[in-house]
Amino acid sequence: MLLTYQRMSNAPAAIVTGASRGIGRAIALELGSRGYSVIVNYHSNAQAASEVVAALSEIGARAWPVAADVGSADDRQRLVDAAMQQCGRLDVLVNNAGITSPGRKDLLDATEEGWDRVLDTNLKGPFFLSQLAARQMLELRQAGELERGTLINISSISAYAVSTNRADYCIAKAGMEMMTWLYADRLATDQIHVYEICPGVISSDMTAPVREKYDQQIADGLTPIRRWGEPEDVAKAVGTLVTDTFAFSTGQRFHVDGGFHIRRL
Repeated sequence: MLLTYQRMSNAPAAIVTGASRGIGRAIALELGSRGYSVIVNYHSNAQAASEVVAALSEIGARAWPVAADVGSADDRQRLVDAAMQQCGRLDVLVNNAGITSPGRKDLLDATEEGWDRVLDTNLKGPFFLSQLAARQMLELRQAGELERGTLINISSISAYAVSTNRADYCIAKAGMEMMTWLYADRLATDQIHVYEICPGVISSDMTAPVREKYDQQIADGLTPIRRWGEPEDVAKAVGTLVTDTFAFSTGQRFHVDGGFHIRRL
């Protein structure tokens, strides 16, 4: 219950999953620059998370590293509890944490073990973490302590672009669109907005092993904007969505992909 937590802070608060590196790190820094207190979630790299917290502190933002596997129910609860215990509120959840398909196996060689691991982290975890966050936001709104809430799902162009060696990843990301619609519909009357962001080819440690491949494809016109995306490109989209700029929009997919989604002849 709210009474067990510290009094509401004036600063809005956000949970960013997978915030120790790449896109998640950039999102955490963007929200911190906008005055948010940030729960910096990480899975195993405590040092990297601490570095993000230090960077946030340097720009005057309050932040706390919280170890949690979003595929674990207990860990998901820990994230929401951390936001309430440290900040006394929860305004924004960014479901960013994700893993690629283990071994990038061909569709006919994919394993149930790999499927379970990817779906737990990339779809089940975000779904049930959103459930916990939404319940907390509703409680805060009923208490008159929250004007609006925002849930943002970081998806991928793999939600609609087939990679036969990453079936589990593609299916998890495709499921995120329906998840976004479901939560957007359920929560709209409670002033909780839900969005999906689909990044394209983003420069990060996850894409580093295929750098040469995408360098060539981008040069050959894979995307109308012929450059790699940067984590900050995604972060800026998140920064806009937590404002009232799109106050009459919910359930919307925003492409941050250099135009990849455009069908061309």
